[in-house]
Amino acid sequence: MNYAAPVVVLTTGTFLAGKVFVGEESYGAGRFGDPPSVGLADMLRGLGLPMGRLKTGTPPRLARKSIDFSRLEEQPGDDPPVPFSFMNDRIATPQVSCHITYTNPRTHDAIRENLSRSPLYAGRIEGVGPRYCPSIEDKVVRFSERERHQIFLEPTTLSGEEYYPNGVSTSLPYDVQYKMLRTINGLENVSISRPGYAIEYDFINPCALKYSLELKDVAGLFFAGQINGSSGYEEAAAQGLVAGVNAALLVRGREPFIIRRDQAYIGVLIDDLISRGVTEPYRMFTSRAEYRLLLREDNADLRLTPLGRDIGLVGDARFRRFEARREAIEAEVRRLDGTMLKTGPETDEKLAAIGTAALRKPASLAVLVSRPELGYDATASIDPERGELPDDVRSEVETQIVYRGYLDRQEEEARRLLAADRVRIPGRIRLRRGARPLPRDPRHPFPRPTRVPRSTRTHPRHHPRRHEQHLPVLERARRAGA
Repeated sequence: MNYAAPVVVLTTGTFLAGKVFVGEESYGAGRFGDPPSVGLADMLRGLGLPMGRLKTGTPPRLARKSIDFSRLEEQPGDDPPVPFSFMNDRIATPQVSCHITYTNPRTHDAIRENLSRSPLYAGRIEGVGPRYCPSIEDKVVRFSERERHQIFLEPTTLSGEEYYPNGVSTSLPYDVQYKMLRTINGLENVSISRPGYAIEYDFINPCALKYSLELKDVAGLFFAGQINGSSGYEEAAAQGLVAGVNAALLVRGREPFIIRRDQAYIGVLIDDLISRGVTEPYRMFTSRAEYRLLLREDNADLRLTPLGRDIGLVGDARFRRFEARREAIEAEVRRLDGTMLKTGPETDEKLAAIGTAALRKPASLAVLVSRPELGYDATASIDPERGELPDDVRSEVETQIVYRGYLDRQEEEARRLLAADRVRIPGRIRLRRGARPLPRDPRHPFPRPTRVPRSTRTHPRHHPRRHEQHLPVLERARRAGA
């Protein structure tokens, strides 16, 4: 049976020719208990796409009733919990704590004694695993000097009948998983509700995609998630949003929705995938973003709500709430900048009362807020005109004032990057990476860049700001060819 559509978004996860490994056993599966998608994998390979094989893993799931929580360290969440959405003022849902425990030398001995039964160390897994999320077997082998490794026991639901032991991803045999876990404090009588396993799956090299996540060679075909070489729930969700938006925009005949590196971590994620390709499962870290001072959780709405409004994803109620918050922040920053304090004994006395030095010259309230020993709330007693503002507005006002110099600098760098991105690299210029010329094969993980900032992002050791070093060279080349 065939189904036709003008656009298709593929989000295959680990199902694309997926293969599960538990000890000596292996079988085709997309995840534990579900069949793989083999026909789709064959079809994509038939298109001649640049494809590879990656591997990830998951820990066993544990029955709550079999865990001795009295022997564990409780890890409560934030109090009060901070809402993820700017549309929520508070979270009323009951919160469930996590707990911490640790492996120990007996745990490590149980693992070492059975490494020959691990498919990872028996050489039966072809795919490359995530370097930053190693299995417990990898941790024990690679960090043999460590006497213990931390484990977070996380409830998978509010009722908490099943727990996820974050930190013990494994593909060891079922009996070894029991042996290993029962050496751990609080898990001496644990029951496994689902075993841990490794899974290997196909992915396409994301260099074959446009920044809209549409395949360059097949119009209307979009990819998102692990099929693009990423790993992790948030990474997959971010790509799914972008691919879905751009699929809808393509059907409507509109321009694609592209998020830049300086606008969101989504932009960093997609730019890294497409400009660098992947040789291992990609995870998003704050350290990957050169403009991370701009990409804060407290200003996500200020950065992204206008973009969402432009493409029809933000309704009237959300936008009104956003505008009210934005206007309150901007108005308070303006007021603090414009409210001046004069020098004199009266002012000095007020400043001494809040624990700060006297003024040498007239200064605005914003200058006082930026003093390290003060901040926004500490200056309330010398600011009689201050009105009541929500906590999130006060916090954002303080951030914008205290870090204004750093934020302005990063915004200027982002503007220069955007301007440089319009500068094309002539085909006659030979680019080099180390001692080797950059490859011209478009399926290579590091394709030849066509614009200046991209030339600094086609190798993991290169930093995006290095484009400034390239501009004089290109200008000389332009003049020579003129």
